[in-house]
Amino acid sequence: MTQSRYSAEGFTPTDNPMKTGIQGLCPRCQMGRLFSGYLKLAPRCEVCGLDYSFADPADGPAFFAMTIAAVPALGFGVWFQVTFGLPLWAHLFTTLPLTVLSCMALLRPLKGWLVCSQFFHKAEEGSIDFEWHAKAKQSLEK
Repeated sequence: MTQSRYSAEGFTPTDNPMKTGIQGLCPRCQMGRLFSGYLKLAPRCEVCGLDYSFADPADGPAFFAMTIAAVPALGFGVWFQVTFGLPLWAHLFTTLPLTVLSCMALLRPLKGWLVCSQFFHKAEEGSIDFEWHAKAKQSLEK
């Protein structure tokens, strides 16, 4: 552990959630592992003890992975079809695996990035601020 990763209060949180998340590191100490499996988040950081229960990237990583992988895979599929003129079932052995493998390669880095971004931006579940709405309603009635 290097001294540069610490501040007076303890660990220095990441200032680059993209880099930290893609590397699969803890957003608070940048030394512990974020994942306990390929896509399963660890319950907490083994170095600083940060509880990862705050993290909920939901379907974001899958959406981004499919969106990013679809354009090159489609381009390959069209090029493959036009160049070789093979039957469409040939794409089951070429274009489909390319698409699936591309998505799988992107899922973990994107999930790490989204989890670290949630920590960095202090994101939390949305709620309705009833007091603010009441004050806004009163100011409109005046």
